[in-house]
Amino acid sequence: MLMTNRTITMTHLTSLLHKFMKSLLLLTAVILLPLTAEAKIFLLSVGVSDYPGTQHDLRLPHNDAATMQWLYKENKQAKTVLLMNDKATVSNIKTALSNMVAKATANDICVFFFSGHGVKGGFVCYDGFLTYSDVAAAMSACKSNNKMVFADACFSGAIRDNGKVSTKYDGWNHNIMLFLSCRSNEVSIETPSMTNGFFTYALQHGLRGGADKNKDRIITAKELFNYVSAKVRKSSNDRQHPVMWGKFPDTMPVMKW
Repeated sequence: MLMTNRTITMTHLTSLLHKFMKSLLLLTAVILLPLTAEAKIFLLSVGVSDYPGTQHDLRLPHNDAATMQWLYKENKQAKTVLLMNDKATVSNIKTALSNMVAKATANDICVFFFSGHGVKGGFVCYDGFLTYSDVAAAMSACKSNNKMVFADACFSGAIRDNGKVSTKYDGWNHNIMLFLSCRSNEVSIETPSMTNGFFTYALQHGLRGGADKNKDRIITAKELFNYVSAKVRKSSNDRQHPVMWGKFPDTMPVMKW
């Protein structure tokens, strides 16, 4: 009977093990690469409708914030935080902002959304004011190359400081896109017949795909501005004019599906 030699030398065994480990490492790298390379989206969504007392209450900002969180949660890469009404204190917002920007890497998208009362100089939270410089300082510390602030608040266009970069808001220079619901002398409009303010209604529709003019599943800053601006001007009978401002390319991705 023919017998097969089943012995193997130590040198041959070592060579086979080396080849096996090399193949295993290569396979592991191939499997892990898409997971580690895919960009994340971070959103802090804030809305205040119910202010202390009743004199300054609004109808829709809390729903604006919830709508934005719902929209971003539809994207599997998104991590969201929602603060509404009495949870939207100055301290809570600052803490959530700091936590969000600390997590974002250079390839991630980092978004701060606010809906509520606005004043020339900041946003009106449940218990006080969040200044433009507070937001600028937090966002400028973020490593992300794709940072944006969406504000559905009266006079929000004043963040631009009349289109000039002042030393007070110098933090806006750090590749941050500001998309503001109205000019510095305008108010943000909401009506009882709608579930969101004019700006947020157009914004969420644009981010869901309405603004994706070339259908590449990447919505750029320019695509979003063109879509939202036209919708808001039409809805408001040309009384409200969204403003986009900052140092960033027109092709900056604001949403990837």
